[in-house]
Amino acid sequence: MAGHGGSKRVIYAALAGNLAIALTKFAAAFFTGSSAMLSEGVHSLVDTGNGGLLLYGMHRAARPADRAHPLGHGRELYFWSFIVALLVFALGAGVSFYEGVIHIMAPEPVANAMVNYIVLGLSFLFEGSSWLVALKAFRQQKGKQGWLRAVQASKDPSVYTVLFEDSAALLGLIVAFAGILAAELFEMPRLDGAASIGIALILGATAIFLARESKGLLLGEPASPEVQRRVLAIAQQDPAVQRANGILSVHIGPEEIVAGLSIEFEDHLTAPEIEACVERLEKRLKTEMPEIMRLFVKPQTTGTWEQRRKMVETASGEEPERAG
Repeated sequence: MAGHGGSKRVIYAALAGNLAIALTKFAAAFFTGSSAMLSEGVHSLVDTGNGGLLLYGMHRAARPADRAHPLGHGRELYFWSFIVALLVFALGAGVSFYEGVIHIMAPEPVANAMVNYIVLGLSFLFEGSSWLVALKAFRQQKGKQGWLRAVQASKDPSVYTVLFEDSAALLGLIVAFAGILAAELFEMPRLDGAASIGIALILGATAIFLARESKGLLLGEPASPEVQRRVLAIAQQDPAVQRANGILSVHIGPEEIVAGLSIEFEDHLTAPEIEACVERLEKRLKTEMPEIMRLFVKPQTTGTWEQRRKMVETASGEEPERAG
């Protein structure tokens, strides 16, 4: 799991900030009775737990392959990312919605509102710092892609999960501030509860988006078109290969790819020569593309591959990568 140093720094920054902010928000909610502030405290506490789960998932995913898991444990990170999304929805959004409904049904004026404003301001500062760390890491990861496209194409959920959680936290702070201020100005305590429901909606939308992305990774997503084209180009350059027909690939971790190659070898080759070619390909890919952790080669004629390609294209509407 090399290459996760940046991801861990993002998570550690979020953990430190969220834990301090959660304790401060709970203290402010206790002294002022604000529903929105209590919801924000729950939000920060959930984010703290989520950071811990992501670190745990990265630790579990780094374990080497064994007899029960011959392809390694890389997908553990995807599993825990999915659990994080569920916790954001069930705990964060659920508790916030409940608190909002309770305070709308039985509104109570917020006491010492200035305490809430100070805490919200400090929280925005700390959350913003964590958000900037996550944003910087994600910008490096996304390259020239658009933001949404980069998230959909990313195979490392740790960075964008923290980024989206921090973005939701900043929006939640703005909603909480607006709700508490409106409740005080208009002397309508129900607006504090309405702000809590607003925070729940933000968390719910964030959770649904994160769960959708984690689901795709759990089911198995292919390597990027660039990676697939590069693997095919390397295979095509071997003198024993007549044609590299295509590739099937799947990510089992952010930097761990299992690939299956369809190759038509030169007709005059013997079995030992084909075996030597496969060994050459494995050795070169291991050197130039270490993310290809497992390679499977299937000798196959172009016609057979084309039939299979058309079947896949008809079923999914997407054309697998081919050699040009």
